[in-house]
Amino acid sequence: MKIEPKIKGFLCTTAHPAGCAAEVHQQIQVVENQGPISGAPQRVLVIGASGGYGLASRIVAAMGCGAQTMGVFFERPAKGARTASPGWYKTAAFTEEAERRGLYCKNFNGDAFSTDMKAAVIKEIQADWGQVDLVVYSLAAPARTLASGETVRSTLKPIGAPFSGATIDFNSEELRSISLDPATDQEVADTVQVMGGEDWQDWITALSRAGCLAEGCITTNYTYLGSEVTWPIYYHGTIGRAKEDLDRTAARLNEQLAPLAGKAEVVVMKGLLTQAASAIPGMSLYLSLLFKAMKANGTHEGCIEQVDRLFRTQLFLKEDQRRDDEGRLRMDELEMAEEVQSYVREHWSKVSEANLHEFTDFAGYKAAFLHMHGFSMPGIDYEAEQIVDRAIPLVSLDEEAS
Repeated sequence: MKIEPKIKGFLCTTAHPAGCAAEVHQQIQVVENQGPISGAPQRVLVIGASGGYGLASRIVAAMGCGAQTMGVFFERPAKGARTASPGWYKTAAFTEEAERRGLYCKNFNGDAFSTDMKAAVIKEIQADWGQVDLVVYSLAAPARTLASGETVRSTLKPIGAPFSGATIDFNSEELRSISLDPATDQEVADTVQVMGGEDWQDWITALSRAGCLAEGCITTNYTYLGSEVTWPIYYHGTIGRAKEDLDRTAARLNEQLAPLAGKAEVVVMKGLLTQAASAIPGMSLYLSLLFKAMKANGTHEGCIEQVDRLFRTQLFLKEDQRRDDEGRLRMDELEMAEEVQSYVREHWSKVSEANLHEFTDFAGYKAAFLHMHGFSMPGIDYEAEQIVDRAIPLVSLDEEAS
């Protein structure tokens, strides 16, 4: 069948298998062009491994470090004429490339919050590796089902005062006003429970109790602080409370990992278009301005460039790491450069439909969104018929966790 993008709001309900594969191949090429990474962990677990920074972490670990990888994700396979989710096709492409290079690669599809998933992964680590050297936690989920069976949902809202701003309609390119009421205390608590550090700690605790953490094990969780223009909806909002919880969790995990000489790192990454970021009110305007300024400076990076630079220059160093006062590793220094943020502040209130493409790189934002779903990738014939059903070798959760 021929596949076209079907976009509703900030969601694209289709994905292109060949385009998603091309995007993965492009990321692999970026890493391999930089050469091998020495001294990096060789047994890597990525939780949230099918898109964004998680997929980039798995690609850098495998293709840059030659590491064995296990990936946990929750993706939808194709059904009838309905395409699979982008992460399904990207994981299929990654697995094919890893196996072609003779690299160990195992995949788990299901609810990463569940005890069954943790048990299945632990059993596989014990059988194949014994222990793991690096655990990357890069999960972005809108909801979490607790052990009690209750489902809690995250909320993208300000705290304390209403938020008013503008967003850009993807299809019409119209600027539209948005207004959000402040979150309730319960909405704040629920967002922290979904997007904070609790499940990260649950994973590390479960792995530790099973004896699956190697001496010197590192675990990372990615965060974002952003610009002062987005703070009312982001860092000073419900998401920000969840991000603060990551910092508290990292402190607890560092105490827990001390006997192994291990460490937990919260890594601040730059603003990029991921599926999670596309859902945040106002981020389309901010990212479009940011892309314009950073491309003009020659400092723009995608997920793969960010993670590759993290692995090569920061994460595995013993000293001279770039940290802030809270101890977080900072990879957003290029975004936060004064000349970049000055451009964003200056034009934040000046953007209109008439000057959208003059002041912003909304074209680049749209391209990044389409690439995320496998569309508008160079070299792909989008008129060609596609087979939507692509297989991924998966570890059976029922069999492994029983």
